[in-house]
Amino acid sequence: MKSYDELSKEQADREDTLLAKLMAEVGIEDLADFEMEISERHSMTLFKITTEIEDTQHALNQVEQLAQRLRKHLERLKKLQQVLSK
Repeated sequence: MKSYDELSKEQADREDTLLAKLMAEVGIEDLADFEMEISERHSMTLFKITTEIEDTQHALNQVEQLAQRLRKHLERLKKLQQVLSK
């Protein structure tokens, strides 16, 4: 009859063998590659969003500056119209 330690070791060996077999079937390397690809996509998407935000803010600032210049120009034209209408 085998001792408890021997049975325990045999059980642990069988579990390790089964785990190794399952990991090979599942393709742990494939999962790691997939996880890395997802992480890269996440980083790239975040970078693109950040860049788009910065570009949009810059464009909005330019539009606001243009609107201010157009308001000033409009005011000058109205004043010129008033002067010439008298």
